[in-house]
Amino acid sequence: MTGPTFHEGELAWQERAGSRARLAEAGPRVIRDHMPEQHREFFAQLPFLLAGTVDAQGQPWASVLAGPPGFVASPDPRQLLVHAQALPHDPLAETLRAGAPIGLLGIEPHTRRRNRLNGRVTRRDEGGFAVRVDQSFGNCPKYIQARKPEFVAGTGAPTAHRLDALDEAARSLLARADTFFIATAHPLAARSDSPAFGVDVSHRGGKPGFVRADADSRLTVPDFIGNFFFNTLGNLAVNPRCGLLFMDFASGDLLYLAARGEVVTDGPELASFQGAQRLLRLQVLSALRVTAVLPLRWSAAELSPVLAATGSWS
Repeated sequence: MTGPTFHEGELAWQERAGSRARLAEAGPRVIRDHMPEQHREFFAQLPFLLAGTVDAQGQPWASVLAGPPGFVASPDPRQLLVHAQALPHDPLAETLRAGAPIGLLGIEPHTRRRNRLNGRVTRRDEGGFAVRVDQSFGNCPKYIQARKPEFVAGTGAPTAHRLDALDEAARSLLARADTFFIATAHPLAARSDSPAFGVDVSHRGGKPGFVRADADSRLTVPDFIGNFFFNTLGNLAVNPRCGLLFMDFASGDLLYLAARGEVVTDGPELASFQGAQRLLRLQVLSALRVTAVLPLRWSAAELSPVLAATGSWS
């Protein structure tokens, strides 16, 4: 990497966790400005891809793209091509444009592999879009539930439900969730060329029910020990707006949430949740639930073995 690897929010969390000095040396080595060959091959074998983008009002959104394996390709280490368009009703249809910052997450749940990429959209056309790589790095397999996806064509016409608050169907999905994805962004992401001031999309996993939905449409989620980069928490420190994406792995339903996040670092709730380093409080501002839209169906989940050392809300 040339230029700063981390921004002020990430650095503050690293300082708090005691990892800042170590990452000042290691960060530029493990966060590259290009994809290594194994990452390029990994993205090319995936049937789905997570994306984080920001809309015209500055709201981050987490999205998913899908296609038969091979729909993502890398012609060179600095470029990723995605031969797909946004799913029906996905905010990505409006946020994806040339010049826009984007965060991408490739994840293969059944092997628990995942790799991240942050960059800029350089082209969008009827065939898909291209991304210039600004930051490329791997993530550990922690908290990933092993389930194998299968691409299915012709899933029918999806129905969209736009909500100001969580409805019963949304709450039911949240209560069953063992996985979600969160998009965050530096406030200068759309106006700066610095790789450190980008958009990020990240995976979160836990035992089913680890996402608690309260009556006021506020979610509380345990945050477990991670890679100490603090990409998500660092972005929330300087910009509390975030976008969440939940999947129904049996039906293909998707739940998109626009939220504001804060981090709880002490108190009885945190102390009562085994394994939690901190808590994420996520106030849902709006919701979009789309039925049977994701053209993937999944095998039964095998929970991550590291979750045995974590608690539950009950």
